[in-house]
Amino acid sequence: MTIHLNAGPSTNNPATTPVQPYSYRFREPVEPEWRRFPGWSQVTADEWDSAQWQRANCVKSARQLGAVLGPGIGDSFLADLVRDQQQRATMSMLVTPQLLNTMVPHLAPGEAGFLDALYADPVRRYMIPVFSDRDPRWPSHPFATRDSLHESEMWAVEGLTHRYPTKVLAELVPTCPQYCGHCTRMDLVGNPTPQFTKHRFDLRPADRLGRMLEFLRTHPSIRDVVVSGGDLANLPWPRLESFLTALLDIPNIRDIRLATKGLVGLPQHWLQKEVLDGLATVCARARRQGVQIAVHTHANAAQSVTTSVARAATALFEAGVRDVRNQGVLMRGVNDSVEALLDLSFGLLDGAGIMPYYFYLCDMIPNSEHWRVALWEAQALQRGMMGYLPGFATPRIVCDVPFVGKRWVDQVDSYDRQRGISYWTKNYLTPLEAADPAAGGRAHPYYDPIPSLPPEGQEWWKKTPHEAH
Repeated sequence: MTIHLNAGPSTNNPATTPVQPYSYRFREPVEPEWRRFPGWSQVTADEWDSAQWQRANCVKSARQLGAVLGPGIGDSFLADLVRDQQQRATMSMLVTPQLLNTMVPHLAPGEAGFLDALYADPVRRYMIPVFSDRDPRWPSHPFATRDSLHESEMWAVEGLTHRYPTKVLAELVPTCPQYCGHCTRMDLVGNPTPQFTKHRFDLRPADRLGRMLEFLRTHPSIRDVVVSGGDLANLPWPRLESFLTALLDIPNIRDIRLATKGLVGLPQHWLQKEVLDGLATVCARARRQGVQIAVHTHANAAQSVTTSVARAATALFEAGVRDVRNQGVLMRGVNDSVEALLDLSFGLLDGAGIMPYYFYLCDMIPNSEHWRVALWEAQALQRGMMGYLPGFATPRIVCDVPFVGKRWVDQVDSYDRQRGISYWTKNYLTPLEAADPAAGGRAHPYYDPIPSLPPEGQEWWKKTPHEAH
């Protein structure tokens, strides 16, 4: 018996192949030519690859930025930057050469269109915010707070946030190699700005880390430690290795996650022999014990995934790290389109072997309304990304709801789009709620950025900003 199969039209026929909303193409990571900047015209490849050179040549002021970019930058942009630093910035300025070099990667200062491209550049928009970026009517949400996730309220001991039943966040260091304008830990991390002082740890580092370890030894329900800061790239390797070794001595710890934007902002640090040799030793012991060690980094735009970043990620894998994952932040003007998110996700996965993991809605810190994206917009972006990446590498867009934690954007319980108020519940208690068993079912609010609301919603907030609860 002959069976005839109707295969339908050939998918190789251009006339029948559908045009997709997003077109994938493989892109090799590249390192932009840093010598296009007048201030770095004589910098050698060896200097560029040096972590010490990168740290020593970080840009910390408008004056230094002008010296690197040369007269082609113009006075208006620098004045815009100075005004922001004086009146709006929650973070002091600190940009590594590595990150600055990814801004406007195909133009040199003075070339036609450079200044407009600099204003529009996604990396510039969150690493070097300027006053004209901010929303003039609503720079801050009425419920914006310095510690928007209330992490310090959930410290089990100083610097150890016990927010989830089986997981903790250990903040080992309050500094970074670079300061992102939207930093969720702006209350603790970095230097003061004219508008904002900074919280400082009270305990000496050795005492603080010792108390963290003692807490973990006496709480066997905790299995997962996110080791963060600040940025671990700013912690001397011997001190980090000592802490990781002590974690491996605690039998209930099964997952250790090392948090560092420095993999993207200062990959040269993670390529140093001392760091890689020490990490290999720690990872070898972890494997013998069945403990997983992963690195979590923070890239927000595809152009950040350079050759240096890819080399550093490869070196981490070779040292024995189980996985390298990216936790980006969803921000307006940076990556608030399906195309930008997919370009970044494919760039990470194809170019550097980094797993696209999360995109967080930008947290409700002061002066962040111009970055924040509404919940309904985030939901649309999540749906727009589906079907292109492998399922295991499709990032989840999450809302980090105060007193609740991370929730996928479609897990919202109720949502008033006109006023931009969503309500969320959770299935566990934080230590703050230990005496209140009913707290697990309580609805907690989260707020859309007011500039994204319809006129009726904006008018409501203008008249009754403190009655939203």
